[in-house]
Amino acid sequence: MGVADRLEFRLLGPVEVWRGPERLAISSRHQLSVVAALALQPGRAVSVSALVDAVWEAEPPPSARRQVIKLVSRLRGTLGAAITTRLGDYLLDAEPDQADAGVFDSAVARARHLAVTDPAGAAEAIRQGLRLWRGPALSGVTPGLAAQAARLAESRLTALEDGIDWGLAAGGHATLVAELTVLVAEHPLRERLVGLLMLALHRSGRTAESLEVYRRTRDRLADDLALAPGAELQQLHLEILRDDSVPVPPPAPAPRSAARPDVALSRQLPAAVTGFTGRVAQLDALTGLLDRTDTVVISAINGTAGVGKTSLAVYWSHQVADRFPDGQLYVNLRGFDPGGLPVRPAEAMRGFLDALGVPAQRIPAGLAEQAALYRSQLAGRRVLVVLDNARDTSQVRPLLPGSAGCLTVVTSRDHLGGLVVSEGARALPLDLMTTAEAHDLLASRLGPGRLAAEPQAVGELVELCAHLPLALSIVAARVTLTPALSLTELAGQLRDVRDRLPALDIGDADVGAVFSWSYRTLGAAAARMFRLLSVHPGPVISLSAAASLLGTGRETARAALSELVKAQLLTEPGAGRFAYHDLLRAYSAERARTEETSQARRAALHRMLDHYLHTAHAATLLLNPPNDRLSLAAPRPGAVVEELAGDEQAWQWFTTERPVFATAVDRAAETGFATHAWQIAWSTASFCIRAGHWAQMVTTQQVAVAAAGRAGDPHGQAWSLRELGRAYIRLGRHPDARASLRRALELDERLGDLVGQARSHNNLGIVSYAQGAHPEALEQSKTAYALFHAAGHRPGQAEALNAIGWMQTQLGRHAEALRDCTRALELHRAVGSKHGEADTWDSLGCAHQNLGEHRPAIACYRNALDLFEQLGSRHPQADTLIRLGDTHRDAGDVPAARDAWLRALPILEDLHHPDAAALRARLAEHPAARTPDPPFV
Repeated sequence: MGVADRLEFRLLGPVEVWRGPERLAISSRHQLSVVAALALQPGRAVSVSALVDAVWEAEPPPSARRQVIKLVSRLRGTLGAAITTRLGDYLLDAEPDQADAGVFDSAVARARHLAVTDPAGAAEAIRQGLRLWRGPALSGVTPGLAAQAARLAESRLTALEDGIDWGLAAGGHATLVAELTVLVAEHPLRERLVGLLMLALHRSGRTAESLEVYRRTRDRLADDLALAPGAELQQLHLEILRDDSVPVPPPAPAPRSAARPDVALSRQLPAAVTGFTGRVAQLDALTGLLDRTDTVVISAINGTAGVGKTSLAVYWSHQVADRFPDGQLYVNLRGFDPGGLPVRPAEAMRGFLDALGVPAQRIPAGLAEQAALYRSQLAGRRVLVVLDNARDTSQVRPLLPGSAGCLTVVTSRDHLGGLVVSEGARALPLDLMTTAEAHDLLASRLGPGRLAAEPQAVGELVELCAHLPLALSIVAARVTLTPALSLTELAGQLRDVRDRLPALDIGDADVGAVFSWSYRTLGAAAARMFRLLSVHPGPVISLSAAASLLGTGRETARAALSELVKAQLLTEPGAGRFAYHDLLRAYSAERARTEETSQARRAALHRMLDHYLHTAHAATLLLNPPNDRLSLAAPRPGAVVEELAGDEQAWQWFTTERPVFATAVDRAAETGFATHAWQIAWSTASFCIRAGHWAQMVTTQQVAVAAAGRAGDPHGQAWSLRELGRAYIRLGRHPDARASLRRALELDERLGDLVGQARSHNNLGIVSYAQGAHPEALEQSKTAYALFHAAGHRPGQAEALNAIGWMQTQLGRHAEALRDCTRALELHRAVGSKHGEADTWDSLGCAHQNLGEHRPAIACYRNALDLFEQLGSRHPQADTLIRLGDTHRDAGDVPAARDAWLRALPILEDLHHPDAAALRARLAEHPAARTPDPPFV
């Protein structure tokens, strides 16, 4: 994307969006709220529920979710393809530096790095970041974002205080007095600002004024809040009274201090990690904790087995060891060690007290008394405490220092939520490595030349190792120990998932063994859930699908999944959605083959497929109530079917589960569940057509056709071939569409299925229309109508009538088209088909447009768009927008035409539709006059 096309989001003031030098026209407060909520988390999925909360602070209307979907649809018309969908959530496809809030955060992080060696440079870096602010953050949006606005405002004030701190450290006290005076007047009860003003005044030789500032603050706190100043402000006041040389309390750690005579210097860190790469963001986050001196600082690094928690903690600890002149304590708590019990807190405490030089006779017997002595030894000292491989919060809590000068780093497979809630720990989740980080890790172990010689194998190895640092390290070790083994050969050994774990075993380093340490801690239900999850084809599983695997209901399944998440054997990428990486899947499958019978695994698979089939079938009927129905077998006992209340919930379920459909159909077909395969494929087809997932639909329907054929089920073959034909039509593969539909028609005729024959003729008419054979298309539609009429199928009659009307518009018979489409509209309304109604409004608009009746054409198109937006029908929406734009152009309103075309373009681009190129050309032929404003810098 060039500079002229780059989107930039201004959040630090009135919310604005810029494309290059042009400010985009977004005037609706609701749309601005959606933009802001997405831009606050660029590149991260934001749920519809979160957007509802952003738009409506409390008591959202019943239609809130639908309104949010409309708002996003309209924003896509303005922002193009920047807003994408992921598992039913929305995502702003942007980098952090495309939002001024992200630029500000980077400036603050850069300043905090500089502060260690260059306080003056850090102060200037903060100033540069503060210049991005144009007023109160998130101005012009709805109250639902008030909390985020308050958070940004607090970040600004904290950054401002840090910058002043560093300015004082650089000797700028005289120049900062005026600014601090104004700030304290604006924030009279913010004690850190008060203390900075007192320091600046005192160091400028204005001690009396400094003491007067303290007196006023003390009196105001007493009068307004019945409180006394905090301990730090009181201490500063005493030091100024004594006329001590008051040090500036910098955000960076205090300088090296001499060890107390009664506290030994301890250097317990393990050897530094060689070849450590990546994890820049996590290292920055840890280093950022060094700036905090007001609280007991704890970082809880959590992540799955083998993700590199210990490597990160030890590597970082060595980098900052000189910042802790009074020593570094380390203990491996062996929370998930297969060889024995976790280290008891009392045992670890005794080790720390010994390291601190406390004589044995002084160490009390009780843990509470030992902890008190331990904290006394660390009081006033700067010591780094590393608690590695903790089992849970209870194992960690007694070992935490009580001194604000100390910093504790904890690593665990547990989330350690208790530390976050009670001790204010900073949670630092550690995920799998990025592709670049994984590549760098291999390069650090094998050398760049070895990787450059086999680049394709390197990429495959990274994927086969699931981006897991432990697995990548084992791969590097195997190559190092066996120089004759090429990377390509090793990748070949790892391709079979059943051979992968044994191939990643080299003595003490064994991925499967590491996973087993977590697996052995599980309760019976969680362990069985972990095993049966391997039956699911992935990539993500819902609570209901997991409950169907287990066969014991949602509550038991929820408890088991929560235990697996806590043990870091699963992640929860979205509320009620669970996943794990491929190596854990391989380990899960290995445990299932060992500990579950084949009958148990097949029964779990059957329940899971029943969940998807029955829920998808119910959902497709909700989206289009007059739709044809399948004759389904009853679900197996233990299968959980989602209860969907309406078309909105149905659409949301389809959107969320879409990545699972193709894999579920594949799994059903390859395991002998042929009926499930084609029926799940059929039940998801209408959604895929409307949402534009046509390529996926082709693949899925091909599997369904083959499965039904192997099972000798001509009925299933015919239904699947019709859906395959519909997908081919959308992709412009008209010969393939015609061949599929003719095969379906032959089967329908042999089976005597009138409705099936009618649907095949209807779709053959669409193929003829797409190939320019309009008279033939009209005849196919008339044949379809006659068959639907003979079968007494009213929804089908309505569809065929609309098709007849549309074909008449292409043949110039616009008055006849209006007559037939009006009849179709009445019939669609009678049977309750919103999608059919939307299609017919579009046809009526086309007839009026061709008659030169611009006003009624525009009204019809808008009716169609309202329904298409409600239904989430993306490609029909784009088609209607193009025709609406053409009508505005014909009526002489080029700006309105461009607006409609611009709304259609990102839809076509997102669908990779060939019509996008023609639409871009149309926009180029009708340029808009622009009055640019300067973008933010």
